[in-house]
Amino acid sequence: MIRSVKLEDAFKICEIYNHYVLNSVVTFEETPVEEGEMRKKIKALSSKLPWIVYEDGDQILGFAYASEWKSRSAYKHTTESTVYLKQGQSNKGLGSILYTALINQLIQHDFHAIIGGISLPNDASIALHEKFGFEKVAQFKDVGFKFGNWVDVGYWELIINKTT
Repeated sequence: MIRSVKLEDAFKICEIYNHYVLNSVVTFEETPVEEGEMRKKIKALSSKLPWIVYEDGDQILGFAYASEWKSRSAYKHTTESTVYLKQGQSNKGLGSILYTALINQLIQHDFHAIIGGISLPNDASIALHEKFGFEKVAQFKDVGFKFGNWVDVGYWELIINKTT
């Protein structure tokens, strides 16, 4: 079931996210996020933009949210999207379910463009974004350094509202 995030979800979201912090270059964060910090992030972002979770019973299997792309006012119709799945939940369609719900909410909020940043290589994330019509618009080389390696970041864009 898809639902809006609650502050009480912070611990379970940290469990999902911190797996990626500690074991991948999907995020450039290098130290695990504590529950209190995640609560602050949830409160700040979900008060303005969509943040949703995929819940099965008492388990959160994934989450997706939108965040501000840039702080200058002319960027107000553009947002950045983020999707994370609990370890072991890939290739089950949950990412697509979350992304469908997030994109629909962003359309209702009159956003014009969604940006997805992807650390490279990441075939699964690229496939998810391109499935929804995102197009690669940029790639920055060696902009992150994690686990002793330089990491590129690509950016994919989806125009969702041609009139905004």
